Amino acid sequence: MMRRRHLIAGGLLAATAPHWGVAQTPEAAKVTIAVGGKNLLYYLPLTVAEQLGYFKAEGLDVTIVDFAGGSRALQAVVGGSADVVSGAFEHTVNMQFKGQHMRAFVLQGAAPQIVLGINPKTMPGFGTIADLKGKKVGVTAPGSSTNVMLNFVLAKAGLKPSDVSVIGVGAGNGAVAAMRAGQIDAISNLDPVITLLQRSGDLKIVSDTRVLAESDKVFGGPMPAGCLYAMQAFIDGHPGVTQALTNAIVRADKWIRAAGPADIIKVVPEAFLMGDRAVYIDAFLAAKGALSPDGMIPEKGAQTAFRALASVDAKLAAAKLDLAAVYTNDFVRKANTKYPKG
Repeated sequence: MMRRRHLIAGGLLAATAPHWGVAQTPEAAKVTIAVGGKNLLYYLPLTVAEQLGYFKAEGLDVTIVDFAGGSRALQAVVGGSADVVSGAFEHTVNMQFKGQHMRAFVLQGAAPQIVLGINPKTMPGFGTIADLKGKKVGVTAPGSSTNVMLNFVLAKAGLKPSDVSVIGVGAGNGAVAAMRAGQIDAISNLDPVITLLQRSGDLKIVSDTRVLAESDKVFGGPMPAGCLYAMQAFIDGHPGVTQALTNAIVRADKWIRAAGPADIIKVVPEAFLMGDRAVYIDAFLAAKGALSPDGMIPEKGAQTAFRALASVDAKLAAAKLDLAAVYTNDFVRKANTKYPKG
């Protein structure tokens, strides 16, 4: 498999040993991370860890492969072409239900940061969520966290997922163009797409989980979001690599917590700014409070994620899942001890 070839190429099959350490390895461990929408604020810690050299500092040679949405990033790991997903936490719950044991090991987002908004041009008379019945709603990719959020909000309004037409529009300029052209009536997406549309008057926000209090209200509890997760077999087989990845993300989480807009602009690739630095700065300020301060996954987060998924899937709702098995904070605790200040 790809992950095995990566580790052999890096000379790090010894990573399974209890005393694995960067200083003991002649080459960096090669790890491929799949992500759906790398430019999103949702994955800002991943970008910061890459740009500031935190992965390299931990002895890792990381390749990040970007996909249109989180569901496709997940497929890359299931298919063996990537080792780790930088994606939405709730996928770990859904995958256990499907018989695939995957586990989140470090948090990037304390809240989903997903915003559901309507197109004021095609829905000028919008009143309630029920008005979305029969409408076209854009998500980053079908099955991704933006789709899960949409389904959950629809369910609370008495609608089924099939009551709307879900269209994958990506997480960048394609999503903006679809909204402005009137190709979709509503959108479930993230920053900087949301802030760009809002500032130009092409979006009316209906539900905003960039705000922690709003997220807790929508989901009825803490809803962990962006994280790194992998097959349990990968974590068990390569604890040293998993710890190194965790260390890098925790450092990035803490760096972002202390950073200002000027710091972020210097680090983020120009292509992520979507041609407008002011919009990106506004998006960062709107999303900053929803990013994890230390990588810790909330104890009740798995239950919240399960409820969200169960609200639109009767079979999953009836399933007896081991929610303690979809996440671990063991690596994060060690990372916080090593990097108490980032």
